[in-house]
Amino acid sequence: MKNFHHSVLAGVAALTLFGANLAHAGIDMAKSTVVATTKQMNVPVDGKFRKFSAQLTFDPAKPTAGSANVSIDTGSYDLGAADYNKQAQGKEWFDSATYPSATFVSSGIAPAGGNQYKITGKLTIKGKSQVVVVPVTIASQGATQTFDGTLPIKRSQFDVGTGEWKDTSVVADEVVIKFHLVSSK
Repeated sequence: MKNFHHSVLAGVAALTLFGANLAHAGIDMAKSTVVATTKQMNVPVDGKFRKFSAQLTFDPAKPTAGSANVSIDTGSYDLGAADYNKQAQGKEWFDSATYPSATFVSSGIAPAGGNQYKITGKLTIKGKSQVVVVPVTIASQGATQTFDGTLPIKRSQFDVGTGEWKDTSVVADEVVIKFHLVSSK
């Protein structure tokens, strides 16, 4: 049960990260990853989302004109075990029956030097919204672009982990979302 909680927190982190950076049209799901890491009893636990949709408008020559819109299927969170996945979909964690998707909608993209950008937007998980700023590194190679970033969030701000899981002494409040997204230009 405690491992599940850690995994669920990782899911929240993944969701946030996913939402913040998956907003790019033509994402190659086979090459893209979004991992949420949380700590349970101070041990890192990873989980990833398997289903999402995203639209991104991004031109490195005009980055401030870009936009991102991402929707994540909260029921697709994968901790590597069916029992944990089912628990993550439950009311205390993602409550996927009531909140089947989490979203990120950008409100601005700002250059941060070199191939670094800061994408500001509204992240909504389990019906709770927060404005987040996601640092993203964007690289181009051939016909593809890659988007890499890391975003720490607090699961408690999104009511992920309620009831017995609200206590952050077993499963940490901070979840780190790390993503690597590959898309066509």
